[in-house]
This record gives sequence, C-alpha cells and structure tokens, in this order.
Amino acid sequence: MGSPTHDKGLQVDFLKRRLNMFIDVLDAIDPEDTDVDDIDRLISMLDDMESKCREFNNREVSESV
Repeated sequence: MGSPTHDKGLQVDFLKRRLNMFIDVLDAIDPEDTDVDDIDRLISMLDDMESKCREFNNREVSESV
C-alpha cells in the first residue's frame, strides 16, 4: 500500500477509477447467473468506495483545522 494522498485531484481520480471498475463489474454480470455472493461482493465494493470518500473527507477536515 502507498502513502495516503492529500491531493484532491488524485483522490477524485482514485474514486473515478474505482467507480469505473464497479460499473465494469455490473456490466459483466449475467442476471440469470447472479447469486447472493455476487450481490455481497457488489455491496462490499460500494462500502469500500463509501469508506474512501469518508477517509478523504476526514483528511480535508483535519487539515483545515
């Protein structure tokens, strides 16, 4: 793992790449073959993105104090 980035542009790029990966996974899913584990993985991906958003936001808040 690398060091935390405090550059807003890099943070946005990171989140965009993660969102694009999520969209690619959604596009690749065959609804007929999707099971609960697949849905759990999608939810986990969303949770990870949400966590990163909070982390980036907290860095911004702590730096402005």
